[in-house]
Amino acid sequence: MVDAFIFTVDDTQAGERIDKFLCANITTLTRSAVQKVIDSGTVTVGGIAVTKNYKVRPDDKIAVQMPQNRELDVEPQNIPLDIRYEDDDLLVVNKPKGMVVHPAPGNPDGTLVNALLYHCKGSLSGINGVIRPGIVHRIDKDTSGLLIVAKTDFAHLSLAEQIAAHSFSREYQTVVYGRMNTESGTVDAPIGRHPTDRKKMAVTQKNSKHAVTHFFVETQYRDFTHLRVQLETGRTHQIRVHMAYIGHPVAGDPVYGPKKVITSLGGQCLHAGHIGFKHPRTRQKIEIDSELPEYFEAFLKGLRYE
Repeated sequence: MVDAFIFTVDDTQAGERIDKFLCANITTLTRSAVQKVIDSGTVTVGGIAVTKNYKVRPDDKIAVQMPQNRELDVEPQNIPLDIRYEDDDLLVVNKPKGMVVHPAPGNPDGTLVNALLYHCKGSLSGINGVIRPGIVHRIDKDTSGLLIVAKTDFAHLSLAEQIAAHSFSREYQTVVYGRMNTESGTVDAPIGRHPTDRKKMAVTQKNSKHAVTHFFVETQYRDFTHLRVQLETGRTHQIRVHMAYIGHPVAGDPVYGPKKVITSLGGQCLHAGHIGFKHPRTRQKIEIDSELPEYFEAFLKGLRYE
């Protein structure tokens, strides 16, 4: 991406908000991305930083200094990837259970990012900097399924905007404790950091964000229910927190489930089985599905046997 832009406002553009003006002139950025650049203080008019509601005037000299991406201190690793879609702008990976998405203390390598750096030969969006290059949205280590990765900043910004506008569809399969007394339902409850355990999330009114989860019963078993779940928002641990909140924690969840964990599942029984989005460049609707993984099928088979 270009490091800096210089614009001069003409009479026909006078009166426009500066964020709208820049969005029309920097076609690789969405309006929300332009606003973030303005908020960082690197957009100036006549050498003075302005806010996003500033209205441009004839002959204004607008300078835009783009933030610099830091070098990534992560080694590419030749780790096999199950790629379900790929082109010059993005790819969709079917992540196995147990794979960490990005490096962190305790998981310095063997992550999805290590594998992506090798596969894409460094061609990944840099919007998220050193921490998670190209990763538009996350799924937990022990959640399996589909994850979209942006190769370009243009694709990353477009996909992030679709997620924010709730036009990016995400559907999961899960098994929860207990039998549901309804065929479908919605959990509309804000999620934030747990008030006493900072490693956990919780339904809370304090420093929380709006969160909505829709669920649909697939099959009822004696002590469990197989659900299809749709996310309207994408908060950290959203499905796990919401299901626990309504008294039906995800089977195998060591954090939000009962103390006696089903260890044979190796973590929560949760699979990201479907994503749908508009391609950033072609605007074509793309729908991708992932079959239930072996661990999930084996658990369901055991429930049917019971």
